[in-house]
Amino acid sequence: MTVEQPPRDATTACLEPPSTLSPSKVSAFKNCALSFRFSAIDRLPEPPSEPAMKGTTVHRALEFLLAEEPADRTPEAAQGHLRTALEEMRTSREWAELGLDDERSAAFEADTETMLGRYFQLEDPRTIEPVGLELMLTSEIDGVTVRGIIDRLECDADGSLVVTDYKTGRAPRQSQEQSKLGGVHFYAFLCKETYGELPSRIRLVYLGRDPQVISTTPTEQSVRGLRNRVAAMWAAVERACEHDDFRPNPSALCNWCAFKQYCPAFGGDPDEARAVAVQLHTDT
Repeated sequence: MTVEQPPRDATTACLEPPSTLSPSKVSAFKNCALSFRFSAIDRLPEPPSEPAMKGTTVHRALEFLLAEEPADRTPEAAQGHLRTALEEMRTSREWAELGLDDERSAAFEADTETMLGRYFQLEDPRTIEPVGLELMLTSEIDGVTVRGIIDRLECDADGSLVVTDYKTGRAPRQSQEQSKLGGVHFYAFLCKETYGELPSRIRLVYLGRDPQVISTTPTEQSVRGLRNRVAAMWAAVERACEHDDFRPNPSALCNWCAFKQYCPAFGGDPDEARAVAVQLHTDT
């Protein structure tokens, strides 16, 4: 179901498109254009969530672990790095905003320990040869800057590049696997642009319930397809900004949306979000 928005007056000023596109922004625009506007154009802050912060903590511990010499990448070392990552997290503003009591804080820590333990069920970190960890890559597609942070870029036994992305949520159903690989195809494109080499594999390592690894082989054709899709997506973003025409797309994802109070699908007014954004960015 889609919700129509009333037409804007012809004198309405154009909105400024975001300066870059990333896999998360592409996904956000595809899922709900209005939510994309709130986050990427109005730049409204989103409250922290426990699942996202657990993911950040586990990513950080794995970053520390893979920076060690291979022989030192043990489960015991991983737990030590997790404690360091948890200490970092607990000093953050986001942690304070969560307002966890002692019981929930202990559950948070236990969940991250469990996810980190699952990692060792899926691969032996001593065999990994990292090229980069939490690696930012940037390129251009038809004049728009695209960028992404790769959790892990490595060389396999043949010297070929492999992209690995950690996921701390539940693994997708088999029918959803290809759609979930879209983001790592994006990273394959960035590797090709940066290093002149297409990765031999792109992998999603799921550390939630039912831990598993999903992988595929990118091709020149898949990279061309991604380039075309991103170019078309950017053209759609520019048109939406030109006419201030961002429409909500109600779905199950609305249950986790931080902007429901401004959404007309739930009785909200997007103009209120604009006013909040103007005030927020004027104050800063």
